[in-house]
Amino acid sequence: MKILVVDDSRIMRSIVKNTLKTMYDVDEGFIEASNGEEAFTVLENNRIDLMLLDWNMPILNGIDLVRKLRGMAEFKNLPIIMVTSEAAKYNVIEAVKAGVNDYLVKPVTEKNLYEKVKKFLD
Repeated sequence: MKILVVDDSRIMRSIVKNTLKTMYDVDEGFIEASNGEEAFTVLENNRIDLMLLDWNMPILNGIDLVRKLRGMAEFKNLPIIMVTSEAAKYNVIEAVKAGVNDYLVKPVTEKNLYEKVKKFLD
């Protein structure tokens, strides 16, 4: 199982990874990217089972990456959870329209992260 964690904050990537490691046996299954462009390169070169994606990042932001991926046949079914500080209702609606499978607002709690992720990993 491979999980791609995409966030421009190294600290946030570590928090997400460490939280998930306590819940699932995916210790070696994490790949990190610090922006959407890096994430796209990872996706082109690896089979990813789930992507946790921040919205606000340099170079290629999360919402634009989702739109790009959903326009490509090979990524139409990739489970994507947007993990972001963008909490406004219109942001959630925009993300869902773009093609995210779920949405989680920072700060992330272990319980909330577990509930979102388990739908895609169990």
